[in-house]
Amino acid sequence: MTDKKKTSRFDELINAALTRKQRDNILHTNEKPTRNTKSTDPNYTRTTVYLPKQLHRQLKATAADEDKQMSDIIIQLLEEWLAKKGNSGNS
Repeated sequence: MTDKKKTSRFDELINAALTRKQRDNILHTNEKPTRNTKSTDPNYTRTTVYLPKQLHRQLKATAADEDKQMSDIIIQLLEEWLAKKGNSGNS
């Protein structure tokens, strides 16, 4: 005979849940702090822009090729366009 104590299926489920909880706690303590994103940065505001589908596809592909965010490209282009117009953004 074996020395193992017979456990019920319920006990097995509880042990599995506790093991998972311990594993998840270890994962959470090893996580690096998240960095600020534009969505949480108070210096940014979200806006909606309607673009023709083809232009959007080109922008998305170019952003991926250059490893940039589409919003960063749009910000750069708008800043350049406003500079040409003589608008310093002090309104």
